[in-house]
Amino acid sequence: MIGRITRAVALLVGLGVGATAFAQNISVATGGTGGVYYPMGGGMAAVLSKHVPGMQATAEVTGGSVDNLKLVGSGKPYIGFTMADAAQDAFKGEDKFKGRKVALRTLMVLYPNRMHLVTTEGRGIAKLADLKGKRISTGSPGSATEVMAFRILEAAHLDKDKDVKRERLGAAESVNAIKDNKIDAFFWVGGLPTAAVTDLANTPGTKIKMIDHTEVVAAMNKKYGNLYVEDAIPKTMYKGMDADNKQATVMNILVAHESMDDKTAYNIVKAVFDKKADIVAVHKEAENFKLENQKASASPIPYHPGAVKYFAEKGIKVN
Repeated sequence: MIGRITRAVALLVGLGVGATAFAQNISVATGGTGGVYYPMGGGMAAVLSKHVPGMQATAEVTGGSVDNLKLVGSGKPYIGFTMADAAQDAFKGEDKFKGRKVALRTLMVLYPNRMHLVTTEGRGIAKLADLKGKRISTGSPGSATEVMAFRILEAAHLDKDKDVKRERLGAAESVNAIKDNKIDAFFWVGGLPTAAVTDLANTPGTKIKMIDHTEVVAAMNKKYGNLYVEDAIPKTMYKGMDADNKQATVMNILVAHESMDDKTAYNIVKAVFDKKADIVAVHKEAENFKLENQKASASPIPYHPGAVKYFAEKGIKVN
C-alpha cells in the first residue's frame, strides 16, 4: 500500500512539473492595427516563441492600454503593453479601474508614447482652444489615448461632454473619419511614426496639421503625478508638417500580473533585450528599449522580481 501511495505521489508531482513546464502559451496584449503596439507586439511574440524554450506567444489585437490591463488582471497568461498613466490607475484602482485594482508588475520600460493631436488645413483649428464646438475623436474605448485625451481637454478647460462633439475611434478609424469629413481632429498617443498618421499625411490633396499642446503638461502633472513630459515630434516625421510639434509624452511599459513566476518573467525580459534587433526590424521604436531607461522613476509600477534579477545582472537597480 505504501509503495502504491509513494508511486502515486511521485506521479502527481511529475505531472505537476510537466504541466508547469508545458504551460508556456502566452498572449501579448497590444492595440489596434493602425498603431505601434500591434506590429511591435507581433515582433515581440515572434522573439519569445523562438528564443524562450517551450514558450508559444501570440500578439492579440485589443482596444489598447485599458483593455490590456484588464486582460493582465484576468489571471490568464497575458503580458501587456500599456502607458504609464493607465497602469497607475489600474494599480491604484482609480478612474476606469475604480474599486478594481490590478496586481501589476513592470517587466520593462519600452519607449516614449507621443500624443498626436491631428487635424488638416482648412478646419479652423490652430490651438487647443479651437477644438471647442468641433467634431473630434478622443480614442477608442479601452485605450490610454482616451485617458490622456480627457486629461488634456480638462487641463485646457474644455468639457469633454459639452464643449466638443466626441467620437471614440482608434487611429485607423480616426484617419478614415477625417478623410470622410466626419470629424475635424483626433487624438492619438503612440510611437513614431504611427502608420495611420503617415497614411493621412501622404493622402493627395491633404495637408496635415499637428496641434501644439505642451502648455497643459504642468497642470496634468499637478493633478495626476509626474507622468508626462514636454516633448516634440520632429517636422520631418510626417509629410506636410511646417514645424516641430510641441506635445506631451508618456512612457510605455510592458506589464505582467504579479503572480507570474520569476523564471518566466526573467526569460521574457532577457529574450527581448538579447534579440532586440529582431523587434527593431519590425518597428524602429524598439530602438528605445534601453537598459539605461530601466529605473524606478520611469514606471509607477514596481518591477517584477524576475525583471529585477535580469537588470541586476546588468548592474542596474530598478526597485
